[in-house]
Amino acid sequence: MIHEHPLAYVLGLEGIALLRSFTGEFGPEFVDARIAEIRTLLDDPSLANAAVDVARVDTVEGYRIWSQTYDGPNSAFDFDGPVVREIVAALPTGVALDAACGTGRFAAWLAERGHRVLGVDSSPAMLARARDRVPRGEFHLGDLRRLPVADEAVDLVVCTLALTHVPELGPVLAEFARVLRPGRHLVISDIHPERVARGGVPPVRRPDGQPGRVATHRHSTGA
Repeated sequence: MIHEHPLAYVLGLEGIALLRSFTGEFGPEFVDARIAEIRTLLDDPSLANAAVDVARVDTVEGYRIWSQTYDGPNSAFDFDGPVVREIVAALPTGVALDAACGTGRFAAWLAERGHRVLGVDSSPAMLARARDRVPRGEFHLGDLRRLPVADEAVDLVVCTLALTHVPELGPVLAEFARVLRPGRHLVISDIHPERVARGGVPPVRRPDGQPGRVATHRHSTGA
């Protein structure tokens, strides 16, 4: 279980703000306002006992629940969509693998650009929506660590908003290298590790009505 306390969350955000001021981003008025707000939060009785225990949900179950609403509104799409499209638009068409394809938002776009599209996802519910969305695509149930794709079979791998759910990146990147033809392209987008640390992945409501949160991992951005 994950113990989520709203007071702890907002105090953590205040702490991040104060650390930014400590490095010179903000002046004394900002610091005084944050400290005053912290005092107000600590004195708020509605926050004192507001903690909840949230179940950690695996990706298959989590995305089964999320599949019906995943496509929108989803603010993450506004960030990565334009950037990924700009990068991929400059590449030649060929065989494209949408790794962790979800409901097929990029698979559909790749097909429109003339790529032969393969899609792999671990969620049957998400794959069902992708197949409806991209009838000419070839979709497979599978794991990013063991892709059901032959060696050197694709010209492009696109993987978006998925690696945060993977505990170890090495095996996944090795699989991407295996299925890519030499000299071809890999495009990855994902959630910033600090956003993961701040609980940026939305919760889901389990069938029993209780809250759950899909498991995520905060990968280091440095060597």
